[in-house]
Amino acid sequence: MVLLEFSMSPTGKGESLSPYVSRILKIIDDSVISYRLTPMGTILEGEWDEVMKVVRDCFYELKRDCPRIGVHLKIDYREGSEKRMDSKIESLEKMIGKKLEK
Repeated sequence: MVLLEFSMSPTGKGESLSPYVSRILKIIDDSVISYRLTPMGTILEGEWDEVMKVVRDCFYELKRDCPRIGVHLKIDYREGSEKRMDSKIESLEKMIGKKLEK
């Protein structure tokens, strides 16, 4: 199972990129992949080919009208593990003894 954190945005399209990011988020939301949106990117959880397909689809969506695109990827693979977006946080909260989100 893969946890993949990524952000993707066009270069040279002005200060506000939300119209482009919203196009990417529609692809992510329409996929079968579990995800978590953060202020700085999105975390996907699933099998390698599934999460990489979502990233690829997002790239090709922007490529239609963006000649330059920046992509940041971070991948954590762990065989056999599922629901890691939640379990990693829950494990830390248990060790600390409280909820970590405000």
